[in-house]
Amino acid sequence: MTVATEVADRRTSPIQPWLLVWALALAAVLAVFLLRGQLAWAVDYPSAAIVPVADWVSAVMNWMKRNLSWLTRSITAILGVPLDFALDLLAKNFKIGAGADAVVLPRLSWVGVCAAAFLAGRAAGGWKLGALVGGCFLYIALFGKWTSAMLTLGLISIAVPFCLITGLLVGIWAWRRPWAERLVVSPALDLMQTIPTFAYLIPMLLLFGNSPVSAMIATAIFATPPMVRATMLGLSRVPVEIGEFSEMAGCTPRQKLWRVLLPSARPTLMIGVNQVIMLALNMVIIASMIGAGGLGYDVLLALRALKVGEAMEAGLAIVALAIALDRLSQAFARRNSAGHAHRDEALSFRRRYPNLSLALVLIVATTLAGLFVPAFADVPKSMTFTTAPAWKAGVNWITVNWFDYIEAFRVALILYVLNPLRAFCEGFPWLGAVFLLGLAGYQFGGVRLAFTVALLTLFCAATGLWEKTMATVYLCGISAFIACLIGIPIGFLASRSDRVEKIVNPIIDTLQVLPSFCFIIPVVMLFRVGDVTAMIATVAFAVVPAIRYTNHGIRQVPPALIEAAVVSGCTRRQTFWKVQLPLALPEIMLGVNQTILMALAMIIICAMIGTRDLGQEVFIALSKADSGRGIVAGLAIAFIGIVADRLFGAWSARARARLG
Repeated sequence: MTVATEVADRRTSPIQPWLLVWALALAAVLAVFLLRGQLAWAVDYPSAAIVPVADWVSAVMNWMKRNLSWLTRSITAILGVPLDFALDLLAKNFKIGAGADAVVLPRLSWVGVCAAAFLAGRAAGGWKLGALVGGCFLYIALFGKWTSAMLTLGLISIAVPFCLITGLLVGIWAWRRPWAERLVVSPALDLMQTIPTFAYLIPMLLLFGNSPVSAMIATAIFATPPMVRATMLGLSRVPVEIGEFSEMAGCTPRQKLWRVLLPSARPTLMIGVNQVIMLALNMVIIASMIGAGGLGYDVLLALRALKVGEAMEAGLAIVALAIALDRLSQAFARRNSAGHAHRDEALSFRRRYPNLSLALVLIVATTLAGLFVPAFADVPKSMTFTTAPAWKAGVNWITVNWFDYIEAFRVALILYVLNPLRAFCEGFPWLGAVFLLGLAGYQFGGVRLAFTVALLTLFCAATGLWEKTMATVYLCGISAFIACLIGIPIGFLASRSDRVEKIVNPIIDTLQVLPSFCFIIPVVMLFRVGDVTAMIATVAFAVVPAIRYTNHGIRQVPPALIEAAVVSGCTRRQTFWKVQLPLALPEIMLGVNQTILMALAMIIICAMIGTRDLGQEVFIALSKADSGRGIVAGLAIAFIGIVADRLFGAWSARARARLG
């Protein structure tokens, strides 16, 4: 092909008209911004036209509270039975009777639970995993966080089975009924995963009261979607031949589902189980604000009092519990997928399950021993220790010796980056944003996507939350941008070197299991509260998808294409830039999309440390029990995430189609 032909092809390319359209659109928005005096209604949404959605939602919630309180209280009482049993078993003591004649039975011994954790790890992954899991529980005990950790674990132990059963049944229904998946399940899952976690707390607090049951219900709502998606994905990936063979063998539809399809989809289902456990742990910590107690409440109290040492210790206890549960669930998933779950039914229970049998014996023995030896019932004070003074001393040393540098960096970042960007975003015309996002939706996905994106953006303006929305967009945008600047190059390096990948993978695995609270604590120590702290914590929280998807996208390029490039005479650099990177671009952009969504989730939590955005609206609503205000702010946050997800998803789909 000649140079003239290439130039002619570029001139006739469909991209060129779109460049002209975008140039005209941006010019029109700029004109509106410059003429803001004459077109004030197009820049700042008119207050007279604000739709009182918050008042409508509050009225509906108040009606539900007045007329359905009997139902919600009944649900609270029913769910409270297993929850109270789990909390008494792990964290409190059983009390039978009342008054002086009451009989008190001890909770499970901490020694027995630590031993059982070690045996569970050994059964799932060998001695190393057993030492890791048992060590995590022992660490929690020695740092004096045992009761708080067991409160958290008790709530998870009831919430997770509920999430798994509900998610499995809904996933099966959606898999069998494509119309239900398209019209009901997928939109519901999108809202459940994009509405900020704090927004779940407000209706739960109003309907179910300030109690652990409210926290458990909020946790279940937040943590169920991964199981639904894993069920749909796992069943859809089962080879058709397996289903046909089961029909030929005479299986009924119910037998085919429960005895053939679901066991075949077990590896994917176990990934969903792992994700449910981790999301439940994150949500239980946040739900401490409405009565869950536990480690999250310890972190919350320490942060409010600016006791960085105590906050760090509680945060590290959360990390230990998260690592133990994550590694255990992953190990059992790998073990089941490898076919090790089969047991000889002829053997006795003790021989079939030696580790479980030994764990039960140790728990019962140590718990009974706790009736006579207090050291088995409660962790002796003489065995516990604290590092809070050390953390405080370390922060003081850094503050004394590095304060000038840290403060100079913080002030420069605020004055020259964050404040100008915030002013630009908050001053952006609402009508221009609706128009530009709708135009992007039309280019990437047609009229339907354009209408959806424009309508969701209009909701943020019409409810009177435009300034707060743009403040959220500004902080989320700059955080996601920096996370991508850091993560994508690291992903490139990991994809080109197995040695780098072996170093990077443990780091990002650790970052992935850290609860969101734990990213805030060390940054608050150094940078105090404010937008800089929120940005740094959000970058650390959201950088993982950018690294993981970039590495995976480049490594999944077919080897045949790389060999063809090498045979054609391409150097390693040319192969990377001309073959691997273009083919991996859709996968990389999917990582960017996930980075944006994670940044958005973290930004809302950072409202605890002084940001002024939609997260602050949710916090204010939570403190005032204003359900309408909180739910509308939560929907606005969810719509930001949905707009970003739909636009990036449509762009990625077009890129994949163009690359074949």
